[in-house]
Formats: sequence, C-alpha cells, structure tokens
Amino acid sequence: MTTSAAVVVPPARLVRWVDNFAARHAGVELSVDGALRGTAPDGSSFTAWLPFEVSYDGPADPGAVAAAARPPAAWGVLLVRKGGFAVARLSGPELVAHKVGQRHVQGRTKAGGQSQQRFARRREKQAREAYRAAADHAARILGAGPVVTGGDRAAVTEVLADPRLRRHRVVGPWLPVADPGRAVLDAAVLEAQALRVEVSNA
Repeated sequence: MTTSAAVVVPPARLVRWVDNFAARHAGVELSVDGALRGTAPDGSSFTAWLPFEVSYDGPADPGAVAAAARPPAAWGVLLVRKGGFAVARLSGPELVAHKVGQRHVQGRTKAGGQSQQRFARRREKQAREAYRAAADHAARILGAGPVVTGGDRAAVTEVLADPRLRRHRVVGPWLPVADPGRAVLDAAVLEAQALRVEVSNA
C-alpha cells in the first residue's frame, strides 16, 4: 500500500535526508523539473520544493539544491489568529524588526436568544479591533519583498484586506501555527526557510 506524507527539511539537512531515503529504498535516481525529484527502485518517490515558491532548475544534486534554498534579501512573516498576531521583517535569515501582540476576543457562549446575539456582536467587534491592531503593526514593520503567512486563514485574509498591505506579495508555505507568541514566531521564521518534501512510500 502506498502512503504519502509531507515533511519540512531545513536546507542544512537535505543531503542527509536524501541519503537516508536512498538507504531505506535501495537507491534513488534524481532529476529536476522545477524541484528536486527522486525515484527509488521500489517505486517510492519524493519531490523537494524550494521555499518562497522558487522554481529550481539547477543540477540534480541535493547539495546544490540546499545551496539554492536561500531566503530573499528582504521578506516578512505575518501570523494572525483571533486575539493574537506576530509580524516580522527579515533581511536574509536575520530578524530586523518584529512585534508580537495579543487582544482579548471573547469566547463563544452557550447562552441563547438575545444574550447570544449580544455576545456574538461583542466578539465580532473585538475580533475587528484585534485585526486592525495586527494590520497597523504589519503596515509599520513589513518592508519590501514577499510575505509568508500563517495562523487562521480567515483572520489573515481580514488583516491583508487593509489597503496598506495590498502591495505585499504573499508566498507559500502556509504556516498552520498555534496562537502566535515569540517562540511560535521564531519557529515559523525557520520553517518558512525550509524545503517542503512530498514523499510517497511504495
């Protein structure tokens, strides 16, 4: 039975990852078609994509692919969930500026009728205020270059609808992070720079 999985591989670990794949599957034949592809004699395969939606057309060599997995000279990260956000501006791998913030958004209530409607209106108002705060900081901190996003898709969409942010180009990968804090932001910055590897095990 064939099983599929997607893994995140930092550039520094790609060569070893490919070596381990070859050892598990009795060899691997490498090729390039916008990404590094590997096919094993047993029918297993993988495709390794560069971060930031960059196409790879160099040698079919894991070391060369790892060397090509460089972050842009200028880029950013925007993470948003209800009640929390994190935004960062980076130069290559270096963090230049960042802001992590939280805003209270009331949880759902089991009350019915008018009470439920009141809670819903209050919750929506609090969420709008939280998104406005996230957009304010994103407009101030994000510079030129692509932006990697994550958190809650609806929340990110709300923040990016701000006219000040429409000039930013959003690129993958999507980062399904928990409530953004500094540790979550730091981990997201590293994940954004990693390769995405889709694996099919025969």
